Amino acid sequence: MSTSTEQPADLSAATTLLRFATAGSVDDGKSTLVGRLLHDSKSVLTDQLEAVEHASRSRGQEAPDLALLTDGLRAEREQGITIDVAYRYFATARRRFILADTPGHVQYTRNMVTGASTAELAVVLVDARNGVVEQTRRHAAVAALLRVPHVVLAVNKMDLVDYAEPVFAAIAEEFTTYAKELGVPEITAIPISALAGDNVVEPSANMDWYGGPTVLEHLETVPVSHDLTACHARFPVQYVIRPQTAEHPDYRGYAGQIAAGAFRVGEEVTVLPSGKTSTITAIDALGEAVDIAWAPQSVTIRLADDIDISRGDLLAPTGDAPATSQDVEATVCHVADRPLAVGQRVLLKHTTRTVKAIVKDIPSRLTLDDLSQHPAPGQLVANDIGRVVVRTAEPLALDAYADSRRTGSFLLIDPSDGTTLAAGMAGESFATGKAVAATEDEEGWDF
Repeated sequence: MSTSTEQPADLSAATTLLRFATAGSVDDGKSTLVGRLLHDSKSVLTDQLEAVEHASRSRGQEAPDLALLTDGLRAEREQGITIDVAYRYFATARRRFILADTPGHVQYTRNMVTGASTAELAVVLVDARNGVVEQTRRHAAVAALLRVPHVVLAVNKMDLVDYAEPVFAAIAEEFTTYAKELGVPEITAIPISALAGDNVVEPSANMDWYGGPTVLEHLETVPVSHDLTACHARFPVQYVIRPQTAEHPDYRGYAGQIAAGAFRVGEEVTVLPSGKTSTITAIDALGEAVDIAWAPQSVTIRLADDIDISRGDLLAPTGDAPATSQDVEATVCHVADRPLAVGQRVLLKHTTRTVKAIVKDIPSRLTLDDLSQHPAPGQLVANDIGRVVVRTAEPLALDAYADSRRTGSFLLIDPSDGTTLAAGMAGESFATGKAVAATEDEEGWDF
């Protein structure tokens, strides 16, 4: 049986959860940082550490290569790179963590989008010898596009620049200026050496000029808001429950997970896209009747009126219901190997609703190096990020992604085989950016 090398302090107090992602250029040390974080926080199982030590010795390395703790694919180990997103779960006495170690190669930008899409914090690594490079700017831009609220700049390999403060200060200033232009709300710069362990879990004796937190200390203390009750209340219907039994002859409930906000018995709600209204008469959670439920609880809601509601419909407070539309303007990251072209027929999946759609226009493709817009590219290929205008066969109730990452996001899917083509974010691209103007409707569309 696997046992931990050392159990951390009492984890009963670790009630909060932080989802975070790591990103950076190739060989900047992302996997080593993650391995060091897991190792020094006593979150590595004995057999895992023994396997890493054995693999390191077979390569002729005296010290264990902690990057092997996250590079799980054979191709990753053989090439010494990260290809897929590696998720790791660990906890300290202060907080629980879900960590996504994302690739650094340009061709795996889509994987970074996947890992950071649910993150509340992104750790962007920079090699102190190279400073801010093209891929650093690309990852900062992706974090800004995905509205990740906290970004940590980890200036790694400080041991290779003699722990020089001016080197760190220059890199931190350049990155912070760029990230603020993107609208990133909070940036924290930390000088580290993942290989030596400086400022990862324990403070570094080699950088007494730095008085800020270590990486782990910042991860444990950064304020993260899980109060989705303050967001616009949204309830995508996943399943309609009608037992029609002798015990429950007239029961009709709408089951699903509350995406945001809170719902109360007695509250008037609007059903979208139909626009019909009713009042919540009961909320069932875990077999018990409750007066109030909030995100991300899974519940069954019952209404006073017998309305035609099915999977994909959305319940929202009548005074705070989103507008419905068949025209979607959004930023998408193209994740498929096949291109996305103007005129292409797709499926659009938003929460529990999937509708037919047509790509009406691709106004621009984003050049992440300098944030310029390449107009009218005609199509998007793998790892491209661009603006799209999509016309759907049925109305959708999308929020702006800036208001809700849950109900402002969607997927574009190939209807022929179900392949995910692109991940979309409705509304404007960056917090400080301007939306690309949509072109006028063209003739000849089916809907």
